[in-house]
Amino acid sequence: MGKDIIYKIITSIKNGDENKKRRVKIKSTNITNNIIKILLQEGFIKDVRKNHISNKTKLLILTLRHKTKNNKNTINFKNISRPGLQIYSNYKQIPRVLGGLGILIISTSLGLMTDKEARRRRIGGEILCYIW
Repeated sequence: MGKDIIYKIITSIKNGDENKKRRVKIKSTNITNNIIKILLQEGFIKDVRKNHISNKTKLLILTLRHKTKNNKNTINFKNISRPGLQIYSNYKQIPRVLGGLGILIISTSLGLMTDKEARRRRIGGEILCYIW
């Protein structure tokens, strides 16, 4: 699995959020679709729309949540597994991000999921990244 893709996705979302952009375009692949679905469910992005440029190129257009004066939170992340170093964990030892305030994306035999869902299903896997 390409961890560099995960880093590029989250970095482009973070940069768009910091530069107060309303929309961010990301190339659509299976892994990007799964990660974006998790971010949409957890409330880190507002909306997702598919855009077809040609038969081969498909884009996802993400609508970001805007910062307000009272809420200056940006998306922060830490990439855990890299192409040269994979970190695995069973469901009992999956770490909590900021005491449960953030999420952890884990790659399991059932696909990508959050740490909460992996604990609920009692399945471990490769820890990809922390997002808070």
